[in-house]
Amino acid sequence: MSETGQQPRTFRFGIFELDGDTGEIRREGKAQPRLRDQPLRILLILLERPGELVAREVLRQRLWSSDTFVDFDHGLNTAINQLRGAFNDSAANPRFIQTLPRRGYRFIAPVEVASAGEPIKFRNAKLPGALEVPTRNTAPTAEQDDPHWSFLSDSRELPPVSSGIVRILFSLIQWMYLAFYVVSLWRLPKVETVVAEFGNPTVWTALLVVTAAIGVPIRLYLFSAMAFNYRGLSAKFQKLFPFLLPLDELWALAPFLLFRQIGIGLAIGFVAALVYVPFAQRSLLLMGFSVRQPPD
Repeated sequence: MSETGQQPRTFRFGIFELDGDTGEIRREGKAQPRLRDQPLRILLILLERPGELVAREVLRQRLWSSDTFVDFDHGLNTAINQLRGAFNDSAANPRFIQTLPRRGYRFIAPVEVASAGEPIKFRNAKLPGALEVPTRNTAPTAEQDDPHWSFLSDSRELPPVSSGIVRILFSLIQWMYLAFYVVSLWRLPKVETVVAEFGNPTVWTALLVVTAAIGVPIRLYLFSAMAFNYRGLSAKFQKLFPFLLPLDELWALAPFLLFRQIGIGLAIGFVAALVYVPFAQRSLLLMGFSVRQPPD
């Protein structure tokens, strides 16, 4: 029997489905490891009150009796970390469980719930005394994708990816662009000789210097933001995206500076790949750090 209801319940949130009676988890219909007792009971309490702050003291009273001598903080933190691990969630960029330091926790994703023999009902955060959880019709937040660019890719359509993998790949992309800028500026006389074959070398060289000077601080910011796990980086990047896109597409031509060494055919191939990289950055952040709303 579940901790928070009189009959077994099934909860659905994002791509996950939880059997509240057995603790079994399914991800896109595929069985996942079963939750242990304590994390399961905490999760059920949060799911019963989506969008509402559940205080740490409430969890203590519900799960640890007053005469039980345990390290409550350690036990609760361990259970929450196990839940985040089960759902590939992150404390810094939560999609499901949000931490309010020293106060408690809130389940921030939309929840569908059905009791045995009942139809599934959708629950949002509009409960008495609860804080409202953003829906698809609200303005973008740090965890949502910008609707102006949703025609490229929507977070609901992308598979979830470990935030660790996203951080590594995104950081490598920033280092790649930094290498383009620094090497081109370092070998500027050589670059002038190459661009002279494509037109006025003064114009091309000035364009290279100006865009590299703009690109270096942007890349350093994005790299440090990812390295230190800035909150809301996904939303900040999407605000930068309209300005960053023309810059990145211009530097997608960088392989042509090496066409004498690698050949014009291979240079064209590299350019074609680099044209896609700005969109890949956006998709990476959506896969790793966006709250997934249920599809229409």
